[in-house]
Amino acid sequence: MDNALKQYLDLYDANAGIVAAASGEPMNSLRAEARKVLGGATLPTRHTEGYEKTSVEEMFAPDYGVNITRVGIPVDVAASFRCDVPNLSTLLGTVINDKFVPSAALDGRLPEGVTFMSLARASREMPEIVSAHYGKTAPASDPCVALNTLLVQDGVFIHVARGVRPEKALQLVNIFQAPVALAAFRRILVVVEEDAELKLLVCDHTQDGGHPYLASQVIEVSVASGARLEMCAIEESSPATTRHSQLFVSQQEGSEAVINNTTLTCGTSRNDFCVDLYGPAASCRLTGMAVGGGRMHIDNSTSVTHHSPRCKSDQLFKYVLDEDSQGAFEGCITVKPSAPFTEAFQTNRNILASDFARMHCKPWLVINNDEVKCSHGASTGQLDDDALFYMRSRGIPATEARTMLMQAFMVDVIDTVGIPGLREKLRHLVDRRFSGTIGDCATCRNHE
Repeated sequence: MDNALKQYLDLYDANAGIVAAASGEPMNSLRAEARKVLGGATLPTRHTEGYEKTSVEEMFAPDYGVNITRVGIPVDVAASFRCDVPNLSTLLGTVINDKFVPSAALDGRLPEGVTFMSLARASREMPEIVSAHYGKTAPASDPCVALNTLLVQDGVFIHVARGVRPEKALQLVNIFQAPVALAAFRRILVVVEEDAELKLLVCDHTQDGGHPYLASQVIEVSVASGARLEMCAIEESSPATTRHSQLFVSQQEGSEAVINNTTLTCGTSRNDFCVDLYGPAASCRLTGMAVGGGRMHIDNSTSVTHHSPRCKSDQLFKYVLDEDSQGAFEGCITVKPSAPFTEAFQTNRNILASDFARMHCKPWLVINNDEVKCSHGASTGQLDDDALFYMRSRGIPATEARTMLMQAFMVDVIDTVGIPGLREKLRHLVDRRFSGTIGDCATCRNHE
């Protein structure tokens, strides 16, 4: 057992009763098995042989504090989602460090059949439905999932009932703000029932960049037959923030999932995506983009598994890395023998905008069926010198020309976003990031 893991196990063993008191039976019932798994486990370390993946063990090694006793920490919620982009109207909920706080705008505004609430509260008030899905998609054998399951005290529960298709998107804002170093263990459980639809925006912000923070986030998503999910995640955190997010998606027959992950600012960020297409004719589109600068380290790993016939998946990830930043992408497509007529595609494209930036790529396929159409590819290069020369010859300054080329490089990822108003917001944020003006969003309110 590594020391990074041991400090958290010692913390849990000394405070197991306090941890359990904050949650309900569905969450507490899985802690014993998680503790058993972790007894002989180690957290993942770096890969070797030319591919350097962010070490979870190193991410969790520092001595962060954990707010086990649920001490209240004052936070100015409004300061974290100002953006000077109009026309994005959402139903907002907030996680402050590791505690869900509903906004006043949610009162009476949620459509019938939509639940958006604290996971701890849901585990006490709706134990049957939480038990049916909590811990069912994320594998208990994964040490990172097990650690999250052991220590999580609250999170978010989203449920959309059968046939319900709300017009507005839900927005979840994760905020870090504390006067000391802090680790937050967050859990998000999303259930979209048959023929229902959900549009979800998740934003990560750090208000106080002067303290180091660690986020352990596990997201479990169940998309039933004929249902549709569109989920977009945007990270704008501080150089002192470390984030490990694991997304597990289970899709049934005829379901559709569109998932986008954008990293604009961070310290170290590792995002793991695991999608299982269990039902025939299910489809998934998984996209992401990352803009690296300074000493940022951005790691995205994908695993898409086709279990049934006639399913489709498409992956597209792009990075622009500047200064001393580093990126990593590992993408796997698995086609089971039970999944003929699969169509699965994966693309990773990267630009190194400085001589010191580094990118590590590892795309791969595991095909166990002959009746498939699959491809994968990755490329890493620099900005097009001919295009830069042409733009400069037309009077465009070198810095502006570089920015315009990097903006154009990201357009096809941005265009996959379908949430009303969000595509324009995302394009605006990416433009500001490339122009060096992004900090946190500046002047408007997204929600009503």
